Amino acid sequence: MSESSSHEEATMAEVNAQTARISWQELQRFFATGNCVYIAPELDLVMVALHFARDDVAQIKSWMERDLLMKVSDKQAKIWLAEEAKLWTVVIKPWVLVQQDKLI
Repeated sequence: MSESSSHEEATMAEVNAQTARISWQELQRFFATGNCVYIAPELDLVMVALHFARDDVAQIKSWMERDLLMKVSDKQAKIWLAEEAKLWTVVIKPWVLVQQDKLI
């Protein structure tokens, strides 16, 4: 195993371990700073977090252009607050990446 892939696996394991369900209420202060990023359900939250950690601007921009990734809107924030939503969350400073449960 190369040092690069070993580092990648360690980073992936760390990101996966830091992923948790958190209530939107608890995320309000991060939303207020403009650092909450919505991840569409069709994307893998951990893989997106890895691209953020690598600062993979090209891939992040591609997802944004396809509306698969965007800053959380005021409208969405109000809906989640009213629903008392719990979201899958991972922090890749300064960003807080959030994703709703995937519908099966």
